[in-house]
Amino acid sequence: MIMRVFVAGGAGAMGRRLVPQLVARGHQVTATTTSAAKLGVVEQLGAQGVVMDGLDAVSVGEAVGAARPDAIVHQMTALSVAHAGKPDFKHPDRWAAPTIRLRTEGTDHLLAAAEATGVSHVVAQSLATWNAAREGGWVTEDDLLPPEELSEKLRTSAEALRYVEDVVVKAGGAVLRYGPFYGPGATDDQVKLVRRRKFPLVGGGNGYFSWVHLDDAASATVLAVEQKAAGVFNIVDDEPAPVSAWLPYLAACAGAKRPMNIPTWLARLLAGDMAVAMMTEGLGFSNAKAKRELGWQLRYPSWRQGFKEELA
Repeated sequence: MIMRVFVAGGAGAMGRRLVPQLVARGHQVTATTTSAAKLGVVEQLGAQGVVMDGLDAVSVGEAVGAARPDAIVHQMTALSVAHAGKPDFKHPDRWAAPTIRLRTEGTDHLLAAAEATGVSHVVAQSLATWNAAREGGWVTEDDLLPPEELSEKLRTSAEALRYVEDVVVKAGGAVLRYGPFYGPGATDDQVKLVRRRKFPLVGGGNGYFSWVHLDDAASATVLAVEQKAAGVFNIVDDEPAPVSAWLPYLAACAGAKRPMNIPTWLARLLAGDMAVAMMTEGLGFSNAKAKRELGWQLRYPSWRQGFKEELA
């Protein structure tokens, strides 16, 4: 069935991979950006572009009202250098402050606009990264680390993610917990650091990452929209891996020297608790539910294949 899909945040790294997939399947897409200068970008992807401020209820209401969509996809963040500056892992609460507002206030505005215009289905973005459980097997949709068990600097971000999940699921929608993205425009900065040997291995590198290629994350999102999925889904590849496995492999694919190794105490001084936790703690996430209930098939089942192709 052909649908009218409203993608909030259509000019970001994820939006630029999602919009073409929706268009290729025949859907009519309206995609938002915060800058008129980027309207051409989303229009080249095949969408109708619109400037919208996700933190302004009137702006959101007018944009959704004009589009009259059948479904809304919430991909709004403000994590780019242009919006938030360089990543600040020592003060993640400050660095992520605009995104935290988009995940709380912005979500409320989209849900209110959906209700006002009769939109019955919303799909929203969440994360499967630093919020992984520290003990047990692969993290399922029921095993996310409670915000109160995280450090104070991470708690606000975790509470915002929990808020998105609670209100969207309550409204009958789907929340997709994306693993760390790689693919066009997603890992360029990290690869530059790896090539300059400024992305070290911390401690034993025992923290697990559950990667996902942008194209695979986009295809899961299309399925969630088309199937009017409800609930929470982990959107990650088949091979969660510790930093000690994927970081040296990434360096090799990038033609770089093996990453240096630094002790955790030094990393904590240089980069803060969040960076150390990501590099040394946390389990991998399971994608079994998304594959079973959405019929999701990955183009890149493993980051090994994806890293090699992206950096060839």
